[in-house]
Amino acid sequence: MRVLFSVLLLTAGVAAQTVRGPYEQCGGSGRPDDRCSAGWQCTTYNPYYAQCVPAATSAPATSAPAVIPTPVPSSSRFIITSSSRVVTTLTTSTTAPSVTSSTSGGSGPGPIVPVPTPTTLQSGWYWIRAVATPNYRSYLQPQPTSTPVPRAAVLANSKTAAQFQLASGQLIQNNFGNSPNLYLNVENPADKTQRRLKTWFDTTPNAYGAFGWQGDTLIWTVSDITRPNSAAWLVCGDNKEVFINTGAFLWDTPAGCFDHTIHSYNGAQADV
Repeated sequence: MRVLFSVLLLTAGVAAQTVRGPYEQCGGSGRPDDRCSAGWQCTTYNPYYAQCVPAATSAPATSAPAVIPTPVPSSSRFIITSSSRVVTTLTTSTTAPSVTSSTSGGSGPGPIVPVPTPTTLQSGWYWIRAVATPNYRSYLQPQPTSTPVPRAAVLANSKTAAQFQLASGQLIQNNFGNSPNLYLNVENPADKTQRRLKTWFDTTPNAYGAFGWQGDTLIWTVSDITRPNSAAWLVCGDNKEVFINTGAFLWDTPAGCFDHTIHSYNGAQADV
């Protein structure tokens, strides 16, 4: 009887273990260690976060993770499906504009858009941050200058973290009524095999592709580029500029860049 009881307990423990999909959280402080789906392994980045990443192989991943997960409940979240892709004709530009940063000049006269003052998270908005080294708990925001837009998208200090929401495939930054809200834009390259796509914040809505949530992970999809992973981002250079990664996650990472996925966070304050 004692042996049977032990077997039942073991079976119950295995059954309770959840199988997590690609790039979902699979462990961390205060939560059970879950299994990853076939071909994926649970990798611990710090005591608080572990994530399902491709199992070590000699070749890059060749298939994209599912992009229609169960969303985190929120009226402001927008999940991309094949029937809800945003179509826009705002621009046909095939190159990114000059972007204001500490290493590149602005594109000319434009509205001065101040960096938001650090504040408590507003209802319906989210912080967006990296959860792995070397940019653990660095937050998505415009390049923190007072120069005209467009302005480079970067991961930076929590003290200047921006707040965001998704609507109709647009990632919108809250500017707290000080000036027009900003939109995260993505470069539309002439070369569709280009590994990095530049991103920047502007007062003009994004005209190339659409943003969405995969669980709490920010994704970007577009019809004319097949990405191995719609949640793959690159953070590059001393300025920690943010790029769309059109290649495989953790494979042939461009020099000076780090692979990241970036995630929503709804804590009242941006963690240090």
